[in-house]
Amino acid sequence: MIDAGRVRANERFLLSFGHASVDLYQGVVPVLVPFLVAERHYDYLAVSGFVLAASLLSSVVQPLFGVLTDRWAMPWLVPAGTLAAGLGVALLGLTASYPLSLAAIALTGFGVAAYHPEAARLARAVTGGDHVAMSWFSLGGNAGFALAPVIATPVLAAGGLAAAPLLLVPALLGTLITLPLLGRRADGAAEEARGRDDWPAFRALSAVIVLRSIVYVGLSTFLGLFVQQRVQPGDTAGGAALFVLFAGGAAGTVLGGRLARRWGRVRTMRRAYGTSVFAVAGVALVPGPALYGFVAAAAIALYVPFSLHITLGQDYLPNRVGTASGVTLGLAVSVGGVLAPALGALADATSLHTTLAALTVLPALAWLLARRLREPAEVREPVR
Repeated sequence: MIDAGRVRANERFLLSFGHASVDLYQGVVPVLVPFLVAERHYDYLAVSGFVLAASLLSSVVQPLFGVLTDRWAMPWLVPAGTLAAGLGVALLGLTASYPLSLAAIALTGFGVAAYHPEAARLARAVTGGDHVAMSWFSLGGNAGFALAPVIATPVLAAGGLAAAPLLLVPALLGTLITLPLLGRRADGAAEEARGRDDWPAFRALSAVIVLRSIVYVGLSTFLGLFVQQRVQPGDTAGGAALFVLFAGGAAGTVLGGRLARRWGRVRTMRRAYGTSVFAVAGVALVPGPALYGFVAAAAIALYVPFSLHITLGQDYLPNRVGTASGVTLGLAVSVGGVLAPALGALADATSLHTTLAALTVLPALAWLLARRLREPAEVREPVR
């Protein structure tokens, strides 16, 4: 007799692994930059074009794919997006032309954008919208991004850009393990419950996600330098702080689903953003090694709502699940990266201390906006 619980657990693991295999390629693009400079002698402006192409396509185009998947069932975008993300990086190693290299990286960003709206809908069908299960799906993406330097750097260091085709392997694995799940998306599509789309709530939620994105990007960009100034000079102190930030984010992602089971999503989100106000303030104001504790608290608090944003967005727009997924997973999350230069300009004009202290305002605004949100009726897929 087949254990249904074990089957569901295996499906969720495969879905999380597939998410990791795609988001790994978002993390690979920055790893490629020093190799592009060293081997192909591109200047900083040229290599910035690669990062811009990947980030803009992977974020801005996602809502467009979401709109398409709301009109037509397109589960094939999950494996196709995975393959495209890996193929773009692989092709980069096979061409020395700058326009073709830029097109290859654009293909990676396009693949990432194509994957996420349908994958989030598939995750909803596989997990039934369960908060803990969705948090593991989100954790898979975060883990893939974080592991990119660990996987890609040794390959490129050993073989240079000519070894880039080897980095197609994670995409192939992610595609193979996701294919058996696509039938669940087709079954769920016919049974999606319909309700009224709550656009005011969705817009408020999107604003909350944008504010969170700016805070987290600001911390991840400047934390290493700030810790070197405030705690101890040298790369070790800054690297340790970033490790705490990323590890705390992983812990917060998983914790968020469990807290939502107990308190509900909106209440959990409000408490997380309220906590993050004090945690981010502690990062900016507390001297000495105690700062690391506030870094961990800030990371956990900022990531507790991460997976909850996805399911809330889907429930606020039950007739446009793909659009909701494209915005909450793509556009709103990536806005922080677009505004990173503005934070850098503020740091140049004042100081890193002032810039990080200013970030405290943003989670406070997110908390105020979250107070306007209500817990929607959860529109879940039946879990078989």
